[in-house]
Amino acid sequence: MSAGKKKRSKTASQLTDFANGKQVPDRLTTSQGCPVDHGDCTMTIGERGPIPLQDFTFLDTLSHFDRERIPERVVHAKGAGALGYFEVTHDITRYCKAKVFGKIGKRTPIAVRFSTVGGESGSADTVRDPRGFAVKFYAEDGNWDLVGNNTPIFFIRDPILFPSFIHTQKRNPQTHLKDMDMFWDFISLRPESTHQVSFLFSDRGIPDGFRHMNGYGSHTFKLVNSQGQPAYCKFHYKTDQGIKSLSVSRAAQLAGDDPDYSIKDLFESIANRNYPSWTMYIQVMTFEQAQQHQWNPFDLTKVWPHGDFPLIPVGRLVLDRNPRNYFAEVEQIAFSPAHLVDGIEPSPDKMLQGRLFSYVDTHRHRLGPNYHQIPVNCPFAARPAHYLRDGPMTIDDNQGQAPNYFPNMFLWTNGYSLLLPLQNNRGYWRRETLQDG
Repeated sequence: MSAGKKKRSKTASQLTDFANGKQVPDRLTTSQGCPVDHGDCTMTIGERGPIPLQDFTFLDTLSHFDRERIPERVVHAKGAGALGYFEVTHDITRYCKAKVFGKIGKRTPIAVRFSTVGGESGSADTVRDPRGFAVKFYAEDGNWDLVGNNTPIFFIRDPILFPSFIHTQKRNPQTHLKDMDMFWDFISLRPESTHQVSFLFSDRGIPDGFRHMNGYGSHTFKLVNSQGQPAYCKFHYKTDQGIKSLSVSRAAQLAGDDPDYSIKDLFESIANRNYPSWTMYIQVMTFEQAQQHQWNPFDLTKVWPHGDFPLIPVGRLVLDRNPRNYFAEVEQIAFSPAHLVDGIEPSPDKMLQGRLFSYVDTHRHRLGPNYHQIPVNCPFAARPAHYLRDGPMTIDDNQGQAPNYFPNMFLWTNGYSLLLPLQNNRGYWRRETLQDG
């Protein structure tokens, strides 16, 4: 390299790096694998004649192009992703029996997506907006998704208001412009939003990329240990890179000059082996403490005081691989608070209860009913065994020769005997009496 010549960044040299290390066929083919010798022109009848329907390459190319866009996320559309691992550093099996926390030193593969909330997929990622922080743990007892933000609280506590709140973050229905009157009108009528609004307009309101912010599960969850003893819990991720934020002027400059600043910063960091990491903590509250607490411990607009419920260290998240393809591993990844594993359960948090439905519902709209079969969503460390069959985009073996009905005497008969009451008025009840016929 000549003196004074600036080295290209990893993002700028991505195609060159690919060409130098490629391990793919050197020849262009159709979608069916047949070689193509004319990828730059269509077949015609004569030199200036029409295109015949037998030009499969042309029809294949355009028909796929016409369908290559999928609906963007209704919220958190603009985002970045990376993959890595979670390593247990402290024993919390006294609180939780989930295998992801099984023993000190245990590593579980993870995928993470960071995002803004209100903007479209092409918007700037340096705006004043909460940041999404979602983690998918590929554990041997199934996938666990911890779907949170960079704030421990939220604007509202009742999910029926969520669509209206998000509408205020989007565009005016007539002008198609962002409208601050919509935002402040809603906020002024919902005083419970004060906590989150104060956070949003603090020095942490515009994080300097995704590496320099904390993450929170935000909701209250229920942990259960191997003895069946429950406790309530909140999850925290503290950035090991330290908190850094952007000034208003710097954020505005980047929004114009480098609107993908945060995505690029994350990719460059990992590509240069400067792997970002976060330390996971939990707060624990007993059922008795929850009953006696001075405010509702399931209210998403409030926090648990650290003096009363101190942070307990759990482990470390490390991101050490960039996505090989953004669409395949970031755009198609599907997180949901309903994706839980044995030992981690929902609490009565109203917002959590609403999200349990809404997230999987939007995945089925955006990705299809078999979104769980897409490789980045597949529970590859576990072996799925269920009766969900067929449907659009079935891309695995559809569970082969296994029966597709339940109950049966041939496969997975354990599920039938487990249909038992759990506790009080909540459980899986089966009425089998003489009166039922």
